[in-house]
Amino acid sequence: MNDPKSSSRRDLLRLASAGALGIGVSRAADRGVDDMKFEAKDTVRLGVIGIGGRGNSLIENFSAIPQVRVTAICDTVKDKVTRQQAKLERAGKQPPALYHSSDRAFEDLVKRDDIDLVVIATPWNWHAPMALASMKQGKHVAVEVPAARTIAECWDLVDTSESTRRHCIQLENCCYGYNELLVLNMVRAGLFGDITHGAAAYNHDLRSVLFSNEGEGLWRRFENVNRNGNLYPTHGLGPVAHYMDINRGDRFEYLVSMSSPALSLSAYRKERLRADDPRQKEVYRCGDLNASLIKTAKGRVITLEHNVSTPQPYDRINLIAGTKGIFRDYPPRIFLDGSAKEEFGPIEPYKARFEHPYWKQVGEMARELGGHGGMDFVMAYRLIQCIREGAAPDIDVYDAAAWSAPGPLSEASVAKGSAPMPFPDFTRGRWQQVAPATG
Repeated sequence: MNDPKSSSRRDLLRLASAGALGIGVSRAADRGVDDMKFEAKDTVRLGVIGIGGRGNSLIENFSAIPQVRVTAICDTVKDKVTRQQAKLERAGKQPPALYHSSDRAFEDLVKRDDIDLVVIATPWNWHAPMALASMKQGKHVAVEVPAARTIAECWDLVDTSESTRRHCIQLENCCYGYNELLVLNMVRAGLFGDITHGAAAYNHDLRSVLFSNEGEGLWRRFENVNRNGNLYPTHGLGPVAHYMDINRGDRFEYLVSMSSPALSLSAYRKERLRADDPRQKEVYRCGDLNASLIKTAKGRVITLEHNVSTPQPYDRINLIAGTKGIFRDYPPRIFLDGSAKEEFGPIEPYKARFEHPYWKQVGEMARELGGHGGMDFVMAYRLIQCIREGAAPDIDVYDAAAWSAPGPLSEASVAKGSAPMPFPDFTRGRWQQVAPATG
């Protein structure tokens, strides 16, 4: 009897050498890194920095692709890298080199000459410094979200990517979710007419994570101590930006933002922690809810929410609407002009026609591996496909900067009484010469 997993892997080998069926990013030639293609590689060699929960998951998804080799891994905790090395050996993979001597050990990893792509899955404050160091050593970079925490870091990433001719890709897995790619095809087919507005969010109850004594609990809570704004914008915003062809015919122009009182983390802490726990003395600045509005150059409007502090179901909203209809997620539903009933309907009738090629190609294997419903593997598969075929990536440094920028811009807007804050044009005007993608 054939092993379904073996069959899936054989299919993946075949598909990895097939022609790319991409998100359809078209770029102006010979400007910046807009259309800069990877150097085609038969085997893609990875260096991975950050071997926590997210780093381990990314290694699992990338290493499931037969043409990927994990050359080196780095973390400040020795046990993490040795455990991952042993795991890869048990899977029949060549053991990677280990780096763990200090919090600067990554600087030695990125100097290696047997790495094509550096994958960064560390706390947020390390994302930009590690990405910059990698590009300066001639490596392409795939960095977890957000790629940057300040506008200065956004510009540093853009300038360095352009000057070194190395890509800085933001690992925005939500752009590769089943619903997100289905809806992208529907938008491109004109089902919703001329797009006028969208909505995005990261509404996720992370209270137990933030107060954990391990993993993200060791650092992520301090973002809420030190900052007040839309701290984690890209999961919801990335897909909506693709629906609207942001940086490809339109761009984010300005943002206004406001935050609610910061009450829920203190209330949770009071109920769950001992009275003498040092965390009882922390003062949280970030409002439970941050609500931001983005206006684009074409006049479109995007609402953007952030809430990790209150009890609620997970919700990225994922709304896109235009002159002919609307899609709204969580749960997924659709309404088109002329429908017999004035109510939302299911999206199932649209799947046969609009299911994205990625999910047709590798959806079975993606679901087997897991990782946020399979989107992690689809993201990894597509990035490796671009590198192996010598194509340009779907998400470039201009996207990484624009999608990360609502973090610091919302902080500034909140601090100034919800004043409008302009987005820098990270493309330096190139968005105006680029035709919107159609495929």
